[in-house]
Amino acid sequence: MANRFVQKLQGYADLTATEILALEQATIHPRKLAAKHDLIREGDRPGPVFVMLEGWAFRYKILPSGTRQIMAFLMPGDCCDLHIGLLAEMDHSIQTVSSARVAMIPRAEMDRLMSEHGGIARAMYIAQLADEGTLRAWIVSMGRRSSLERVAHLMCELYVRGHAISLESGNAFALPLSQIMLADALGMTPVHINRILKQLRLTGAMQLRRGSVNILAPAKLAQIAGFDENYLHRRMRRPSSRTGISSGPESSGLKDL
Repeated sequence: MANRFVQKLQGYADLTATEILALEQATIHPRKLAAKHDLIREGDRPGPVFVMLEGWAFRYKILPSGTRQIMAFLMPGDCCDLHIGLLAEMDHSIQTVSSARVAMIPRAEMDRLMSEHGGIARAMYIAQLADEGTLRAWIVSMGRRSSLERVAHLMCELYVRGHAISLESGNAFALPLSQIMLADALGMTPVHINRILKQLRLTGAMQLRRGSVNILAPAKLAQIAGFDENYLHRRMRRPSSRTGISSGPESSGLKDL
């Protein structure tokens, strides 16, 4: 079975065979976790670096009113909190969406991997910059994009990220996110999310089904979203394996596959 973590980092830097082996050894004993399991909670002391090998998770905060804001979705291949160990406590929580296999790399071991392997260090730093770019894109969505643009943009983003680690099949990919989770991520109500998803289906751009989404017209969805993938900082854009994404400023984003 492919190691999604290695696969993702190879998209950011050229890794040697030794570096690939080191990453595989560091993640060789993952834990199997159930859905809705908190990997770590707000207020906890930061621990190891979590690596999602299978399954999805999300970062979230619970407000005093009891409402939840989701701040990021973690897909297979993503890792959590490279430098959070410098802080005294977590300022948010991380929970699994679905059943998952999660490797836990001790902080000292991650420091050693990055110190001894320049390729791993470079890939990890670029991955962190991509995470920060994604957070900025979410802030723009919450502040300036319409509800329709916001939902379309998130779907484009998840599709591109999934393609990078071969999660998609054609124009479809598994999406284990409920409408409530989408609402909590996009600052909307579930009723509003449902209305927007119906609107996107009627445009012929995409269709969300339970557990999966089908991007029916990639270019149209990107045009609705005003999507440009440059904030994801993907290194590999070979024409023979395109996602249909263009990073140029003149592009709307997704192209017909």
